[in-house]
Amino acid sequence: MAEQRSRSSQRSRSQNGAGRNSRGGMTGREAVQRVRRELPELLGHPVDAVLGIEPGDSKGWNVTVQVVELARIPHSTDVLGTYEVTLDKDGELQTYKRRRRYYRNQADED
Repeated sequence: MAEQRSRSSQRSRSQNGAGRNSRGGMTGREAVQRVRRELPELLGHPVDAVLGIEPGDSKGWNVTVQVVELARIPHSTDVLGTYEVTLDKDGELQTYKRRRRYYRNQADED
């Protein structure tokens, strides 16, 4: 019962905009949701995975995602791109840039 109240209060906080983080802007979760929704519209390709998120300048966020640029069969030969997306404190997309392009079956160079 208490768990249900907690979930509903979280839901109402996020619907009212009271789910903001201590930095005064949107939360990291909201930033990821915004990027997942808006970047595919700009690129015309789906987001496959979120690779990272970190606080950006001016209380915004930097989100790194993996995008399927060319789907192939077998899937191990899909062409992927790693994109870095910058959002401002209000969640508006400021910049995006492809940092890397590779086949899904390529091992990381790290």
